[in-house]
Amino acid sequence: QDRQPIMSAGELKEVSSAKVFGGYIKEFKHTSKSVGGTMEFGVYIPPGAGKNGVKVPALMYLSGLTCSPKNCIQKGGAFQAAAAEGLMLIFPDTSPRDCKIEGDSDSWDFGTAAGFYLNATEPKWKANYQMDTYVNEELPALIAKHFPFNGKISVTGHSMGGHGALVCYLRNPGKYESASAFAPICNPSNCPWGVKAFTGYLGPDKSKWAAYDATMLVKEFKGERTEILIDQGLEDGFYKKNQLLPEAFVEACKGAKHPLKCNLQEGYDHSYFFVSTFMPSHIAFHAKALKK
Repeated sequence: QDRQPIMSAGELKEVSSAKVFGGYIKEFKHTSKSVGGTMEFGVYIPPGAGKNGVKVPALMYLSGLTCSPKNCIQKGGAFQAAAAEGLMLIFPDTSPRDCKIEGDSDSWDFGTAAGFYLNATEPKWKANYQMDTYVNEELPALIAKHFPFNGKISVTGHSMGGHGALVCYLRNPGKYESASAFAPICNPSNCPWGVKAFTGYLGPDKSKWAAYDATMLVKEFKGERTEILIDQGLEDGFYKKNQLLPEAFVEACKGAKHPLKCNLQEGYDHSYFFVSTFMPSHIAFHAKALKK
């Protein structure tokens, strides 16, 4: 009685569906115009959404290096809180997957599963690595067309995806009701991961990097300065290796008078044990903004 059919809706091919906390987590494939290939994403449709024309707000979760939508779907612990708040969840992928660019799988922190949510400008990568356009324009339009989405959206993410969440919010004033992040790469222009990615995708001219660096963007932000929420574990190995640099973002927010709650969490690492611990508080934070 309760099973929903696995279907193909022209643009979208549904590849899985499972009931969880009264709603459905579904995974889809589609052909993306912005990245020029097949992309996968997940959507959680909370209980009651779509019935009698009911539309709901959405929270987009951006994953980190090496990840796919499945990481947070399986380990993020998001569904109970999302069901209770009546939020749709959107789980994009972290890069194009089938464009077969020479060298795209040579390292875990560049290329496949490491798209950094930017639009590449270097010739080798720019035809496919247009993840900024994909997550901010193409995917939300697809969600609006095929799902009971009311148009109000917020954004969160982990690590590289935390960088993505902050940058999506700061580059698109008014588009996102709120932004949060779990252990984000806050100042990629000044950490090894960011320098490698930005050099590869955007080229060596560092003046171009500021367009995708949250610590730079928050200083120039022209939208309503709504509070940003960050949680960072103090036993995070990448934090200790200066890959994440939340202190730089804290200082930039102070200078720009942008409200920020940055919680340094004793004992927590960089894993999904950390993410799942604080996921319910992030969902509550976004639900408040999305229901205004």
